[in-house]
Amino acid sequence: MATLLLASMLMLNDVELYYEVHGGDGPPLLLIAGLASDVSSWQSVLPALSEQFRVIVVDNRGIGRSVPEDVPVSVDLMADDCAALIDHLGYGPVHVLGHSMGGFTALSLAARHPEKVNKLVLAAAGEKSLSRNTLLFSDLADRYDRGGDLADFFRMIFYWIFSSAFFEDEDTVKGAIEFALSYPYPQSPVSFRNQVKAIETFDGRGIAGSINAPALVLAGTEDLLFSAAAGPELAKKFPRGTFLAIDGAAHSIHAEKPEIFAEAVIRFLKEGSNP
Repeated sequence: MATLLLASMLMLNDVELYYEVHGGDGPPLLLIAGLASDVSSWQSVLPALSEQFRVIVVDNRGIGRSVPEDVPVSVDLMADDCAALIDHLGYGPVHVLGHSMGGFTALSLAARHPEKVNKLVLAAAGEKSLSRNTLLFSDLADRYDRGGDLADFFRMIFYWIFSSAFFEDEDTVKGAIEFALSYPYPQSPVSFRNQVKAIETFDGRGIAGSINAPALVLAGTEDLLFSAAAGPELAKKFPRGTFLAIDGAAHSIHAEKPEIFAEAVIRFLKEGSNP
């Protein structure tokens, strides 16, 4: 179990960010969640990571316990929020791990605030959203706006973020849906829509070449949203980039293969740029 050192709110100009700090005296590591995700999305890897690092998790603006829910959202704004949090905690530079939309945010953070980033891990991410993904997320936002059966809504998301093996265990699927339905800090439709728009408008092409921090690109071999086949090319764009594919995982790599995921991240951050 991860050791919780601090849970608090950071008050900025237009938002109050909820954050937690876990672990001991290790180097600081900031985790940035993706679309429709908050601090709870890291629960599968938080214990392992917090044994080695002082882990910072944050609810992105508009989601989880951060308020208000209808605050303006963009990838660059979220990156600046993270920079403010690093300053507030007195840390820096920190290791940064971003998943999916959080990978976009991590890219922006490393470009806009390079002095705050030590090493960078992009998990199930790329430089921009594919047109197919943008349409998918927009359709999901429309569906969420209409209301209806939330179990069906979450199941539609799961089809895109989990591997085929995930659906072979009925209890696992049922448990994941029940967790989503009972979660005490659900994302509102307006927050989901704002995040979808933030993903749609972000274009990080050209950023990687300007980032001198060692970077690891992690991909799941069954990811439908960000193909693992594109990972090596992205890694090559970083001056100090490397790539690793994790077999049997789809978009939610850290949820499906938590031990392998955590081991790869720890090895990269502690031993150098080769996982």
